[in-house]
Amino acid sequence: MLRTLLTSAFLLAATTAFAQTPNSLGQFNDWTAWSYPGENGTVCFIHSVPKREMPSDLNHGKVAFFVRTSPSENISNEANFVVGYPFEEKSTVTVDIDGKKFTMFTKGDSAWLLNAAEEPELFAAMKAGKSMKISGKSRRGNETTYEYSLSGVTAASNKVSATCN
Repeated sequence: MLRTLLTSAFLLAATTAFAQTPNSLGQFNDWTAWSYPGENGTVCFIHSVPKREMPSDLNHGKVAFFVRTSPSENISNEANFVVGYPFEEKSTVTVDIDGKKFTMFTKGDSAWLLNAAEEPELFAAMKAGKSMKISGKSRRGNETTYEYSLSGVTAASNKVSATCN
């Protein structure tokens, strides 16, 4: 219950940049689906929080993984990883989905795929995979790792596809 409340509070804070409160499209195992009205049409995203944060003795802040779709902006399955601290400048984050690895670049407390052309491949791996591990380095030099369940990614993305077209 507390995790759900924290996630909801985080979502509201994360979407203030969009100046819209997201509408829940449902909970799908470990993932949620959301939509909000964008400038030129509906924007949708799926979202999850990690099952494990390592090292466990650090304050990681709010950590989440998003996959955004915005047909009016010609954006399909844009992955975004957000943590509660700044990453080391000019560092990268590694996403490992059942042994398949992807690299993300960092800016502040966020990371995006270094090669945007890999977005369909990353998303397909998420839908086919069981778990996702994300590793990075904080500005303070701490190596951090987050483990996500991928249970519900396909159902959440199907809901987004039906809503955000």
